[in-house]
Amino acid sequence: MGKLTAKQIENLTTPGTYEDGDGLRLLIKPNGKKYWVLRFQLSGKRREMGLGTYPAIGLKEARQNSSDKRRLLRDGIDPLKARDDERAAQATAELQRKNKAITFRDVSNDYIEAHRAGWKNIKHAQQWTNTLATYAAPVIGELATNQITTEHILDILKPIWSSKAETASRVRNRIELVLDAAKARGLRDGENPARWRGHLDKLLPPSSKAKRTQNHPALPYSELARFIPALDSIEGQSACALKMTILTACRTSEVLEADWSEVDLKTKLWTIPAVRMKAGKIHTVPLSDALIALLEALPRIKGSSLLFPGARKGRPISNMAMLMTLRRMDQKDLDDGGKGWRGSDDRVITAHGFRSTFRDWAAECTPHAREVCEMALAHVVASGAEAAYWRSDLLEKRRVLMADWADFVTRNVNGSAIIQ
Repeated sequence: MGKLTAKQIENLTTPGTYEDGDGLRLLIKPNGKKYWVLRFQLSGKRREMGLGTYPAIGLKEARQNSSDKRRLLRDGIDPLKARDDERAAQATAELQRKNKAITFRDVSNDYIEAHRAGWKNIKHAQQWTNTLATYAAPVIGELATNQITTEHILDILKPIWSSKAETASRVRNRIELVLDAAKARGLRDGENPARWRGHLDKLLPPSSKAKRTQNHPALPYSELARFIPALDSIEGQSACALKMTILTACRTSEVLEADWSEVDLKTKLWTIPAVRMKAGKIHTVPLSDALIALLEALPRIKGSSLLFPGARKGRPISNMAMLMTLRRMDQKDLDDGGKGWRGSDDRVITAHGFRSTFRDWAAECTPHAREVCEMALAHVVASGAEAAYWRSDLLEKRRVLMADWADFVTRNVNGSAIIQ
């Protein structure tokens, strides 16, 4: 039977220690706060263990807690260690519960947002979002990152490893980076199941062997005489953007994101900033008379400095706009009894493929030097020691080349393809 009573404990105010029996005592601090303490002896050492505060823990509960701890002592168990182990287990369970609530989709979205400012263009972030949503999310999107295994990664990669080798390689790399980020946040540990070297390279063939290279389907330059009139019959921004892509031999993203501040009609130059170029270097494009006529005919949209503004403020038309124009042209030509707009492999041509059309024409039909043609495509024309001495951008020679190309594209549709 305990020495203390509930009424007595309620009325006690003098600081000190009040014994209840069997090691249970009430401790009153100088500030008036009351604490339950269990004193016990283990392995010859006297120890104390807090059992909570009064009145949150009443006399009856304190005695029950004390009895439970003495039962552990009789079994040779340290009640302090047992309490610490229980708290650790609860903390681990809570952490696992929280981690389970944070999915791969959540971590990948956080990763994209964290790195968005460091990527050189907006399109890169969109590519991350699209590839992970298309290939990774259906398999691991709703899983906690610590639940993702090698089998999950193989389920994602195997269906596209040979047929879409470049895409598969990028998906694998992006998953690896997201899972590394999850590990840095303490959401998972151990081997990264998307790691290539020393892991997936034992389970999948090298991408160089699996890859089935397919270039962008390109229109033979001899077909431009038939294609350009069909394109000119179409109204709208996407058709204009496509014709600018053809006349400049630029990449589609460079054309779509073009800004009026980059264009100087007086000097007949379009200067694309390094941040928008694949090689990370400024690229100056000579403007042919045909291209200047196209630019002067473009409407200026109030509130936007883009050449081809889209529906969303500050954003250009979709990078799919030109492709959809080409597909509609292909279908219309087929419906009219034509053979469609196809590359040599019978695939519908792409806007990017016109860079190959330009390069084939320049190589086969003109005397323009290789370096001039490659520089027009913003390709690297030298490496190593040679690159260190290469200073010129061959602008004036490229002016002549692009004027010849524009003449072939827009005027010489029924004449010879050879430039003497």
